[in-house]
Amino acid sequence: IFEKTVSNMQEVAARGGKIILITDAKGAAQAGIKTMETIILPEVPEIMSPIIYALPIQMLAYFTAVFMGTDVDQPRNLAKSVTVE
Repeated sequence: IFEKTVSNMQEVAARGGKIILITDAKGAAQAGIKTMETIILPEVPEIMSPIIYALPIQMLAYFTAVFMGTDVDQPRNLAKSVTVE
């Protein structure tokens, strides 16, 4: 999957997109792509990686929403997603 992700990042870079890479040290060395920012996380067992990698993504989403003036305590369409089965 890593090679496909790097290929997708190359496509984004070719179109002038800004890339924030969240990876471990080995992944940062293998990516070889110029990024706007690279966040290097510690190497953890594979079973724990989804939890560890979700943290900076959640923080990025939170600070982006605050920057844009969105009320992070009142997300849109929450009632619809909770009540619809």
